[in-house]
Amino acid sequence: MPNIRQDIGAYGEVHPRGSTDSYDDNLDIDVIVVGAGFGGVYLLHHLRKLGYKTKVFEAGSNLGGIWYWNTYPGARVDTNVPLYEYSIPEVWKDWTWSERYPGFKELRAYFAHCEKVLDVKKDIAFDTRVTGADFDQKAGKWVVKTEDGRTARSKYFILATGFAAKRHFPDWPGLDSFEGVMHHSSFWPEDGVDFKDKRVAVVGTGSTGVQIAQECGRVAKDLMVFQRTPNLALPMRQKKLSHEEQNKNKEEYPEVYKHRLTTFAGFGYDFADKNTFDDTPEEREAFFEKLWEHGGFEFWLATYKDMLFDMKANREAYNFWAKKQRKRINDPVKRDILAPLEPPHAFGTKRPSLEQDYYDLFNKDNMSVTDIKKNPIVGIEPKGIRLEDGTLYECDIIALATGFDSLTGGMKNMGLRNIHGQPLSETWKTGTFSYLGMTCNGYPNMFFLYGAQGPTAFSNGPTCVEVQADWIVQAIEKQKQDGIKTIDPTKEAEEEWRQKVTEISDKTLFPGTSSWYMGANIPGKPREQLNYAGGIPMYHKECQDTLP
Repeated sequence: MPNIRQDIGAYGEVHPRGSTDSYDDNLDIDVIVVGAGFGGVYLLHHLRKLGYKTKVFEAGSNLGGIWYWNTYPGARVDTNVPLYEYSIPEVWKDWTWSERYPGFKELRAYFAHCEKVLDVKKDIAFDTRVTGADFDQKAGKWVVKTEDGRTARSKYFILATGFAAKRHFPDWPGLDSFEGVMHHSSFWPEDGVDFKDKRVAVVGTGSTGVQIAQECGRVAKDLMVFQRTPNLALPMRQKKLSHEEQNKNKEEYPEVYKHRLTTFAGFGYDFADKNTFDDTPEEREAFFEKLWEHGGFEFWLATYKDMLFDMKANREAYNFWAKKQRKRINDPVKRDILAPLEPPHAFGTKRPSLEQDYYDLFNKDNMSVTDIKKNPIVGIEPKGIRLEDGTLYECDIIALATGFDSLTGGMKNMGLRNIHGQPLSETWKTGTFSYLGMTCNGYPNMFFLYGAQGPTAFSNGPTCVEVQADWIVQAIEKQKQDGIKTIDPTKEAEEEWRQKVTEISDKTLFPGTSSWYMGANIPGKPREQLNYAGGIPMYHKECQDTLP
């Protein structure tokens, strides 16, 4: 039976109460933040500066959020630096990166640098999983319970758990019967797994699956990729960075961070101010080629402004993508599975991965790909993976790159209850309701960020986090200045926000694709747009307009 971890709780170190006051029982403070990734650290830093006694509860054993949990082979960010970092001057002034798209080890080092500069760990309780939270209306405080039996109280309760806090495991029979090694990508062992001369199966071809396959395909005896939907991956154009070059550019960083607030997705580039068919075929080819050579998400988010709205325009982008990637794959069967002539969905309506040599690796004899939409997995057996047609793929290692119950799963899994005693998991059972993607009716003085109905998956993480965290801090300050006891959005405000999120999305091609953007990757989950698709500038204005 594989030693497969499926849950974040009860795995870390036990911290003796009194080791710091962060681990004390019966804490009574101003703010409890859950999660010590980009959002939690940023909030802690800014709330402490304003004098709020703040503690962070973190289920992991160190800073980093997703970069604490993601240690699988090839794990790296798909946003280029310096855009993927804090805009806090005292943090960036003495920090440089080694490459344009850092891997998880360097991102962990970045958080260690943040600790050195901001001194946040003294106010963080690690290995602390929140298992329940209720609002005591008489006391006007949140009562927060942890897995190890502690209780804490605070006036404000902020969830900075991110959009990928709950892992998704397939319900295949026999999952526990496998005799080899099996891990979910987000619960990869710290000391790694030896792939050399092993038969490795990678299930899933989202960004994680692409990164694992790309890394392991170089050393595994056999690398078998099981693909349900092709990843319409884009060229990363990774490159090394020098300290000298970065330090020279730092005088421009304030403008860089100001500019990212003006672009749709919070990157350094934005959609072109022209439509696809405004250009001649020759001009369009040259424009596409320029975006392709630049790499990153430019072919997705710096392209023609109608690409995500008009199917004919979208097909032009897909045709270019397919032409580029198909010529890299020699085997015609692999080519048609990995980069089919007919699009599996509108281009860009599922998040593309960034790849370095993913498609080229399939020219190796040890790399194979199987279409499990046509021939589904029906079970796991002691020796490997059984498909519907009866084929057994024997393997030594199975990497489950099967994703997350994104955007809502983490919050629904924390034991949150509203003032009527109803669990959030019940409230959101048939659909997601929030105001601004940061507050919920019946949860006074509770905020969340980088989650459902915000720009989350359509944005650069640090950009979105700073926009939302700044608003949360402003809202708390305004509440204090105006003598307001609680902030609690009305049901009508939630309904209006949900309608706005839906209406913006319905103008695009996103609803036509079954993706985790729409909650469609989890059986039984309501199909709905879970992200605000109006872009960072419009979202920022919406939020600021609520704070006259």
